[in-house]
Amino acid sequence: MATYASLVDIDDRDVQNAQELSSIWGEIRTEFEEHEADVIDSYAILGGHDFLVLFEAPDRESAFKSALTLRRHGLSAETMEVTHTDDFAHLVDEV
Repeated sequence: MATYASLVDIDDRDVQNAQELSSIWGEIRTEFEEHEADVIDSYAILGGHDFLVLFEAPDRESAFKSALTLRRHGLSAETMEVTHTDDFAHLVDEV
């Protein structure tokens, strides 16, 4: 399975409080599972984005559907495939 990272912003969502926002993460995890994706971890972050979501998906279609799940919950996200630095170092050695 490939690993993906989504940088998530709450720009488009009308959030009344932090508790309301935290309640959607369970729904998101369930919907990711419906797309055969697995949320590895999620973080609230400081800076240019509000959250980081790391997930694994068996293929690009599943990753795309999972990214759209975030959008359906009123969250905007930039999703990209990531490679662990240990694996990246191995790729560089082969070139």
